[in-house]
Amino acid sequence: MISYEPLWAIMEEKSITTYQLIKRGIDSRMIYNLKHNQNITMLTAEKLCRIIKCEIQDIVEFVEEE
Repeated sequence: MISYEPLWAIMEEKSITTYQLIKRGIDSRMIYNLKHNQNITMLTAEKLCRIIKCEIQDIVEFVEEE
């Protein structure tokens, strides 16, 4: 399973809000998907990394399903 917990942690660390993501081109539906650990496109992941100035492993992690 995919978890975007690292994304929220790095956003908090860098004082970046979801509003700022939306203003920089991340669709509000993608924000919903991120909040609910649902699929996003690699294009969205790339945009997030560019906005936050981080690497892909800084925003996503794979966790074992129980």
